[in-house]
Amino acid sequence: MKALIILGAIVGFLIGAGFGLAASSPWPAMLWRSCAAALAACILTRWWGRIWMQGLRDSLEQRRTRRATSTASIQPAKKI
Repeated sequence: MKALIILGAIVGFLIGAGFGLAASSPWPAMLWRSCAAALAACILTRWWGRIWMQGLRDSLEQRRTRRATSTASIQPAKKI
């Protein structure tokens, strides 16, 4: 999860710096906006990562319960 948050912050910083360079902003303003963009991207990446991990856990839990019910429904034949 930490790596995902760091990646989001780096991407946000690069996007902010790119827009700052494209707008020909002065360096202090560009740096400030890049840091703000990194923070926003970090928060969004953290939120998205939590939702993604929750979905992954849910799908694994559904697979486990489906396997458990399918093996429980198959019962050995009774000998008469």
